[in-house]
Amino acid sequence: MIESDTIKLLRECDAGIKMGIESINEVLKYVDDSRLHDVLTKCRDDHLGLQAQIQEMLDEFHDNGKEPNSIAKSMSWIKTNTKLMMNESDSTIAGLMTDGGNMGVKSLNKYLNEYKAADEKTKDIAKKLIKQEERLVFQVKDFL
Repeated sequence: MIESDTIKLLRECDAGIKMGIESINEVLKYVDDSRLHDVLTKCRDDHLGLQAQIQEMLDEFHDNGKEPNSIAKSMSWIKTNTKLMMNESDSTIAGLMTDGGNMGVKSLNKYLNEYKAADEKTKDIAKKLIKQEERLVFQVKDFL
């Protein structure tokens, strides 16, 4: 049970972190304020570091990880591009990042509760990812 829950939690972290990185990359080209650009770039870089750790752990289990849900990806892309077409501003970007970060925190906490038997190292990775998302939401508040 421990190995099964560990792999499942790692997969969810993998999918979530991929979604977060893609979302940040999607909006970076629209950012005007250098401080917001720095916040987003730092978050993306932190995510990339955690993604490497997650991939290393998945490799130990001979698992390929998980891609984000294609419907969720499509809906995110549509929402992002529609909102930016209507109002291409740092405030819009901060709102999108807040929504995405909050959704990530909610999902990851759900998976932490669902996969209680996961090993502590994997739980710690999920908690680090949650902290990164919470930090992003806090840091972009000034741009709302």
